[in-house]
Amino acid sequence: MSRRIRLIVSYDGTNYVGWQLQDNGVSVQQRLNEAALAITGEQIQMHGSGRTDSGVHARAQVAHFDTNARMPADKFAIALNMRLPRDIRVLYSEEAPEDFHARFSAKNKTYRYLVQTGLHADVFTRTTALHVHTKIDVSRMQRAAKFALGEHDFQAFMSVGSTLTSTVRTITKSEWTQDGAYLTYEVGANGFLYNMVRILVGTMLEIGGGKLPEDAIARALTSGQREDAGPTAPPHGLFLQRVQYEDFDTDEVLKRL
Repeated sequence: MSRRIRLIVSYDGTNYVGWQLQDNGVSVQQRLNEAALAITGEQIQMHGSGRTDSGVHARAQVAHFDTNARMPADKFAIALNMRLPRDIRVLYSEEAPEDFHARFSAKNKTYRYLVQTGLHADVFTRTTALHVHTKIDVSRMQRAAKFALGEHDFQAFMSVGSTLTSTVRTITKSEWTQDGAYLTYEVGANGFLYNMVRILVGTMLEIGGGKLPEDAIARALTSGQREDAGPTAPPHGLFLQRVQYEDFDTDEVLKRL
C-alpha cells in the first residue's frame, strides 16, 4: 500500500540549477529522486513547496513523495542523507496524510535575504550573502519595507514573462534587521511571484543607497509597472526559511529536533 512521506530539506543551492528538474544541469529535486530510487527501487518523484531558482538556498524546504517501501518513516532522513551530496541534507522525515501536498497545502512561506556591507567581501559568505560595498541607509530600507505589508497586486515585482492569472498576494511580514556588517530581510506571505523577493530586495537596496525615493515600493504597487521597481537582486543571498501548513510548521518541527 502506498504511503506519503513528508520531508524537511536543507540545501546550498550554489551548485544546482534550482529545485526543479531541468535539462540544462543538475537540480536538487534530481538528487533527491536519485537517492530515493536507491533506497526504494522505485521511480520516485519528489514534490517541493516551491521552485527555488538557480543559486538560491533553502534552510527548510518541504517535500513529499509516495512509496510502497516499508521503511519506518522517520528513517528515510538518515537513509537519504547517506546517498545525497553534502550540500543537501534531509533534516526530518515522517508519514503524512494522503491528501497532504507540499506545494498546494502550504499556507505561508518565509524567505530571508542576507546582505553583507563593508568595503571588502567576506570570503566565508561569498555564496550566501550579497556584498554591498557602498554606503546604505538601513533606516530608509526599514521604513520602505512596511509599504509591502498587506494585500497588494505585486505585478511590478514579478519578472517579465510569467503567465499567472493573478498577481495579488498578501505579505504578513516585511522587515530588515542589522547585526554588525550583516543586514537580513525577512518576508512572509501566502505566496510569491517569480523573483518577487529578489525584486523587493533590489528595490530596497536602491532606496537605501539613495537612488530611489523611500516610497518607491508604494509607487510601483500603484502603477503595476516593472520599470518603477528596482533591479532583481542576485540569487545567492536568498533562502527559503520557513513553510507553514494547517497542522505542520517547519520552525516548530526543527525546534524539537
